Amino acid sequence: MISSPYEKYRQNAVQTSPGQLLIMLYDGAIRFTLAAIDGINQKDYAKSNTNFGKAQAIVSEFRASLDRSYEVAENLDRLYEYMGYLLIQANIKKDVASAEEALGYLKDLRETWVEANKLAPAAVSEAKHG
Repeated sequence: MISSPYEKYRQNAVQTSPGQLLIMLYDGAIRFTLAAIDGINQKDYAKSNTNFGKAQAIVSEFRASLDRSYEVAENLDRLYEYMGYLLIQANIKKDVASAEEALGYLKDLRETWVEANKLAPAAVSEAKHG
């Protein structure tokens, strides 16, 4: 039985795949972007600034962690760069439309990774048993 929160964290960390971690990061970027939009709508610019900063940090990490040995990495890099630009513009101009455009890309990419993560265990199993 796992008794402490630290032990629960350690157990979950061991059971989290890279694909699941990526999806969790997308969830965070989406949540922070929504909170930033909410901040703009409430005219709480400190809230929007803080949350845009968090979303930008995640998008920057996506760019930094790309495996550039794959051709698709260049396209993803350009998309992440554009999303970062949109988030910066949304923050500077308090522009909900730019934030919502970035949010759409984040949601689409998250869904793509969810599907890829479902297929990955099957591919690994096939390779081991094929």
